[in-house]
Amino acid sequence: MQKKWDLATLAIHGGHKKEQFGALVTPLYQSATFVFDNAQQGGARFAGEEPGYIYTRLGNPTTDELERKMALLEGAESAAACASGMAAVSAALMTHLKAGDHLVASNVVYGCTFALLNTQLTRFGIDVSFVDFTDTLAVEAAVQPNTKLVFCETPVNPHLEVYDLRAIADIATRNGLVSIVDNTFMTPLLQQPLSMGIDMVVHSATKYLNGHGDVIAGIVCGSKEHIDGLKHDILKDFGGVMSPHDAWLILRGLKTLDVRLTRHCDSAEIIANFLENHPQISQVFYPGLKSHQGHVYLGKQMKRAGGVIAFELNGDMKTAINFVNALSLFTIAVSLGDAESLVQHPASMTHSAYSPEAKEEAGITDNLLRISVGLENVEDLIADIEQAFIKGN
Repeated sequence: MQKKWDLATLAIHGGHKKEQFGALVTPLYQSATFVFDNAQQGGARFAGEEPGYIYTRLGNPTTDELERKMALLEGAESAAACASGMAAVSAALMTHLKAGDHLVASNVVYGCTFALLNTQLTRFGIDVSFVDFTDTLAVEAAVQPNTKLVFCETPVNPHLEVYDLRAIADIATRNGLVSIVDNTFMTPLLQQPLSMGIDMVVHSATKYLNGHGDVIAGIVCGSKEHIDGLKHDILKDFGGVMSPHDAWLILRGLKTLDVRLTRHCDSAEIIANFLENHPQISQVFYPGLKSHQGHVYLGKQMKRAGGVIAFELNGDMKTAINFVNALSLFTIAVSLGDAESLVQHPASMTHSAYSPEAKEEAGITDNLLRISVGLENVEDLIADIEQAFIKGN
């Protein structure tokens, strides 16, 4: 029955099991450990001979419902709830990598993901090749005999470049690689990478999935084989699991995801068009604009363009910083997907882990800004941008 439901309906009802006392809202099982009826039952559960809960690091009823719901939304067999978006990225990668392995990653990713790939993994003997994923020939050419996976975000953080997921999945399949995509900017309501042949999807659930700026969490979705391995081999021992309270908050946030995304996208489209025609803007990066490289993927890979916009001001870093400081309704903060509209300066904030050379290659300039369009009245947001242009000069 659930397979016939629209995604907006699944976000509310998917994965829910009737609670013993009839509570409408999923209960919060805020317990570290679970009681056994007798010693034999405890031994049977540890041996995997009997189903049931043991310890929240190994599973929790509240967290399990979130995992079931996210698997349904992404069209996956299974999902794993993690302590943060970076815990989700780390767990997905470490499930498939060991010393001596190699991976191919897009040359533009979130700053902490870049640091993980460029600094942390190399400490353990794992090599990484950073490639422009808009050039699929370059992606395939980067594959080596010891390559195990390909990783990318799309749309890309921060300037919203879009990659061809079907082409990337095809490269991975033909070369026997695992493909992993960060789907945070789109959510499963706007893009489902697994339906295009991608093996695993990761999310920073901190962002749109929760939607209220009060949770740090991550999700990984994929086949039962991949997720079982991730839970048993990585999360169990490294411990980067989501707390039941955070899972409960995300379950609450998911109920409004569809209506929130509609408002985010509607407003972002209006603001992107406004910015593209403003004389103090040199370039706008938003897939909803025909001028953007990723516009061709709308309706094919992405249902809509999302609620994040990047743009370059006419000027230098000082111009960008003055503009940010002149905003009053946009809040200066490094996240996205919240009710509040946010603004940040990637070169000095989210992508500060990049070297000057890596920033140049990735197109992260000093006059680049990224905004997350919130749920405020769009005319108020445009008025705030207008006054910042005047005040910031």
